[in-house]
Amino acid sequence: MLALYSDRLFMAAVGVYVLAMVLHAAEFAAARSAKPVLVGAGGPDGDGRPVEEARPRGERFARMAVSLTVLGALLHLGSIVTRGVAAERWPLGNMYEFTSAICLAAVVGWLVMLRRSPVTRAVGPFVLLPVVVLLFLAGTVLYAQAAPVVPALQSYWLVIHVTTITISSGLLLVPGVASILFLLRGSGRLGGRLAERLPSSDVLDRLAYRTTIIAFPLFTFAVIAGAIWAEAAWGRFWGWDPKETVAFVSWVIYAAYLHARATAGWRAARAAWINVAGFATVLFNLFFINMVVAGLHSYAGLG
Repeated sequence: MLALYSDRLFMAAVGVYVLAMVLHAAEFAAARSAKPVLVGAGGPDGDGRPVEEARPRGERFARMAVSLTVLGALLHLGSIVTRGVAAERWPLGNMYEFTSAICLAAVVGWLVMLRRSPVTRAVGPFVLLPVVVLLFLAGTVLYAQAAPVVPALQSYWLVIHVTTITISSGLLLVPGVASILFLLRGSGRLGGRLAERLPSSDVLDRLAYRTTIIAFPLFTFAVIAGAIWAEAAWGRFWGWDPKETVAFVSWVIYAAYLHARATAGWRAARAAWINVAGFATVLFNLFFINMVVAGLHSYAGLG
């Protein structure tokens, strides 16, 4: 029964995220007309009564979209928690659960960054788009029934290693999107009005950098914890298994990005390209390595 509730909460979360994207799109559309509506109370008029101040219609849509994103995150969290209770284990035992948790980490990370820097709100729909796509794949192609995990995963290292790699991978989605938007904005390939609605290139660059410097230490710890788990499970710390190899490549790329971001002459497009490359390797490791390449980490749960 709890597994059924988990699935329904998952579908509800996806639906709310989609609705939030629609409202973000309405925000962009309303910005074109730039016709203000009267909301809120302003200063008193000549009769001593409050005068309503003008605010763009898109502002209302944007606030509703953010509120729905928060609601979606709560439903999403409920789905993951009930899944774990139903399976009587940590809910990160297969690709469906792993992908779902990565998306939640991305959404929560985005909301935290939005809280710290409200000017980045226009990036929201571009963060939600890959989240919705990944959740759709998780709920269809990657879906697995709630069940015990294989013996190799019945370890407390599942909680430590897989949780940290999940959180860091989800957080890295945000700078990946920000860097892509940075490059598109700089190339002039975005429509004029769309580019006007996005934050400036400097804001996008800072968003990518600040999120990466939070995610990178977590990713580093996850790689180290994975090596310790490998020694306990397979008798060696590192064996150049395909997933280990690509994870190491991702780590090197993100280390190069942080170095490039701090180096004069590399802070703009060059650093952004490195960040996008790092995000591409994370996605490659998540899907291609887990689902196509055979290795010691082949626990996708796809039957």
